[in-house]
Amino acid sequence: MSAEQRMREKLMLGLNPTRLDIINESELHAGHRSSPGTGESHYRILVVSEAFAGRSRVERHRLVNELLADELAGRIHALALKTYAPGEQIA
Repeated sequence: MSAEQRMREKLMLGLNPTRLDIINESELHAGHRSSPGTGESHYRILVVSEAFAGRSRVERHRLVNELLADELAGRIHALALKTYAPGEQIA
């Protein structure tokens, strides 16, 4: 299973999002010293979930990071997050 598939599965189960966009940006970092060259190291995620209602941005990011802890400890080098509760304007 790819890193993207594992992240999608964990976020779907853990957050029940109404929107989940996962974009692999690894190719943008190819050749950088810290890039492992796996093609699965840098991701941008946008997630909209009721689980974020009433939580600060830091709390939301911590929740996502907890759900993806195994990936962040291994293959994933960088994760850019945008987290919203339903009804919040997406930037």
